[in-house]
Amino acid sequence: MKTIINTKFAKKILFAALAIVSVQGFSQEEEEKPKFTFSGSVDAYYRSNITAPNGEEAIAPGSSFANLDGFALGMANVIGSYEGEKVGFVADLVFGPRGTDAIFASPMYSATGDIVNQLYVYWNVSDAVTLTFGNFNTFLGYEVISPVANFNYSTSYLFSYGPFSHTGLKADFDLGNDWSAMLAVMNPTDLTELNGTGDYAVGAQLGYSGQFLNLLYSQGGFEIDYTGGFDLSEEFFLGINAAHFTQEDDGGSFTGVALYPQYKTSDTFTIGLRGEYFTTSDGFDNVAGIGAFGDDDDGSVLAITLTGSATIGDLILKPEIRLDSASEDVFIDNDREATGSLASVLFAAIYSF
Repeated sequence: MKTIINTKFAKKILFAALAIVSVQGFSQEEEEKPKFTFSGSVDAYYRSNITAPNGEEAIAPGSSFANLDGFALGMANVIGSYEGEKVGFVADLVFGPRGTDAIFASPMYSATGDIVNQLYVYWNVSDAVTLTFGNFNTFLGYEVISPVANFNYSTSYLFSYGPFSHTGLKADFDLGNDWSAMLAVMNPTDLTELNGTGDYAVGAQLGYSGQFLNLLYSQGGFEIDYTGGFDLSEEFFLGINAAHFTQEDDGGSFTGVALYPQYKTSDTFTIGLRGEYFTTSDGFDNVAGIGAFGDDDDGSVLAITLTGSATIGDLILKPEIRLDSASEDVFIDNDREATGSLASVLFAAIYSF
């Protein structure tokens, strides 16, 4: 018996199959198409001393950022990035006091200061190797320049004493089974526009499952840094940062450890504490807050920072109270007398996009 074929039905099946193939091909093209993204943040804050004067005589902890008096500006952070199949770039620009502090050693070609926080290109050589060339934020430490990525709004002494950014070439390696590694050759620490010294820094990192051991050698100084954290439960996270730096020529050094317990009370609110102990020896890089002990003296500080973090859509609100207690009388009290402690409060608003 001869088989009868319904040609209209067959055409419908063929057209449907072609449509499916076309949609799949279009989807693959969409997935492989390079994409440009635009993101960033804006932040401002209010800060006031409790145990010390405000106004013209206002003092602040000897750590970076969030040290201005009264209502103050953080920065506008604008990031443009282009992600191709193999290559891409990141242009990260900053405007405002926090941004200026972050690139303190960079402004050399502009009377108003540089605005480049990061500027680099990258090449995904393979699934396991990525090369990055240009200016990138440091790989050391728990905290970063962007207030969006930090839980506490004010920053630690460990962060403030460590490098902020590097310019050079680094290679990141995915070793599999949650292991990673990084090697880098760079300009001396924080010289991000050009070298200017003829010296170079080298860096390395070994990572496993969110825990990182970092090494940096720059201009006779060697730093070893551990950064990591653990989810102790669905609500409770503990971050950890510890570092030691030694300068070969004069023997000056610093050592610090900070713990970051954070408890998530709801989908929109988390409360966290930063407890940090930081010490310098041989008068290393004295700054207000823990320094000014003299060339041969040691100094230390215990800093406790309690921060709340509430999210309202893309807006983050952070009330914070901070207590700094130094080994020497490097602060002043409300009677303008020297004292070893300082209590302050701040309230920050951060919008990310």
